Amino acid sequence: MPASDYLIPYPENKLESGIIVPIGAGWISFLLAFIFFHFLGKRLGWSNKLIGCMILTAGLSNSSFLGYPIIEALFGKKGLETAVLVDQPGTFVVVSTLGVFVAAFYSKGSPDTFGIIKKVALFPPFLTFVFACLMNVFSFEFNDDLQAVLLKIGSFVTPLALLSVGLQLTFDRKSRHWKFLQLGLLYKLILAPLIILVLYVLILRQYSEVIKITIMEMAMAPMITGAILASTYGLKPKLSSMMIGFGIPVSFVTLSLWYFIVSFI
Repeated sequence: MPASDYLIPYPENKLESGIIVPIGAGWISFLLAFIFFHFLGKRLGWSNKLIGCMILTAGLSNSSFLGYPIIEALFGKKGLETAVLVDQPGTFVVVSTLGVFVAAFYSKGSPDTFGIIKKVALFPPFLTFVFACLMNVFSFEFNDDLQAVLLKIGSFVTPLALLSVGLQLTFDRKSRHWKFLQLGLLYKLILAPLIILVLYVLILRQYSEVIKITIMEMAMAPMITGAILASTYGLKPKLSSMMIGFGIPVSFVTLSLWYFIVSFI
């Protein structure tokens, strides 16, 4: 797909237009997850690694791998314009900045400002995003042949990511992670989209299709990249894998419920 296909034609910067709303949802969801799990974890005596894992897996939506095809199926190709805004400047930038910060901070248990900033600045997905933004600003596109090659390579990302997480997934009935899994999925699949619905619909009184798509994106399963980031930094790898392994199939049920709810907006 040509890079120009991802240019979103929003001429106005109004709330109703769909600029601030979809971008802000991912940031709001993650920041609230940080506040919720940090203070709850400290109150209940959780380890820093457990708190970091819960924030990274419950605070980030799978807004691209699952989000794009589901949104396109439910709202058509026009809906992808909003989905891209939720994902690229939204959840993707969150995981590349605040996500790396959380991973580095909770893995060490002590602040290292320079080290954390360095990790964020050198995080490969973040560098790639900055490069893509510069390409967009200067209207530079790869030729069709190179784009075809890159699309072929990119098509392997999702199955490889799922394979990586799946290899770490174990079904241990006696695992102590079950209660944390339930709490994490409760926040991710129910509370996060509910908060966005209350904020955007009941408080700000926005009723456009952009709002519907944004709520659906926030109701997606946990982000695979967030789980991989947690595992990479040693933040409860088994629990992070369970959040993905169980979160994806469970989300298909909860997404049906959320689609029914947003249909009344």
